[in-house]
Amino acid sequence: MKTFAIFLLATACALAQPNSGTANGKSLSVDQENARKARAIVDRGIQALGGQLYLNIKDLSEEGKNFNFHLGRPVGAGTIYWRFCKLPDKERVEFTKQRDVVDLFTADKAYEITFRGVREPAANDHISGMLGPTGPDYFRRRRYSLEWVLRRWLNEPGIALFYEGQSVADGKSVDQVSLMNTRNESVTLFFDLETHLPIKKSYSWRDPTDKQRNTEEEIYANYREAQGVMTPFTLTRFYNGEMSGQRFITSLKYNQGLDESLFEARPLTRK
Repeated sequence: MKTFAIFLLATACALAQPNSGTANGKSLSVDQENARKARAIVDRGIQALGGQLYLNIKDLSEEGKNFNFHLGRPVGAGTIYWRFCKLPDKERVEFTKQRDVVDLFTADKAYEITFRGVREPAANDHISGMLGPTGPDYFRRRRYSLEWVLRRWLNEPGIALFYEGQSVADGKSVDQVSLMNTRNESVTLFFDLETHLPIKKSYSWRDPTDKQRNTEEEIYANYREAQGVMTPFTLTRFYNGEMSGQRFITSLKYNQGLDESLFEARPLTRK
């Protein structure tokens, strides 16, 4: 439905007369003015996040606690985790106080690592992590992640941006901007009118098995400055309108020069 709505918006803009704005002394059509405004809002959001400091992040290390939910209800008491990312496509998450369960994701592979060895989960298999439950789910979320949208989508040829007006998200007044790439993927970002920081992301996808459309959303809250980068220390995920996960960061560092060996799929060794 979201993709169809964006298509209608693009069609309407294309049919409009070029009399709604100017840039460098030249008239802008309605769609050009709309795209210009959308891009300005996104660029302002990137600046609020830290500008080039944000865009030039190479890796991150974080600690925190993760909570999973089922049908909007919490499952268990939460899990301590250690998370390491090397942008753009390497991620390692360690769980339990002993850090003896690891979820590892590379460019195109997902692994669960324990003292028993390394295994690649099947498509319908549940692995342990907060970023699971399966490899395909993780790779889809990474493709739509805020980091990928702001660092990769925006630089792709043919990317289209649409300003969709002001609304309310997480109790705040926001500017709403949708982006669509040439793969017919779209994502909507919500930027706080006061801070200009992104506070919500929403996208939909169709399940290849049952053909049903699902909507995933993330809320970014509790922003703090970390090495010059404004970082949300609370992330809440929703799946079809119900809370599915929540992550609370307790400490975070950027650009620590993480070693490549950290992202190798090899069994753990007992300490």
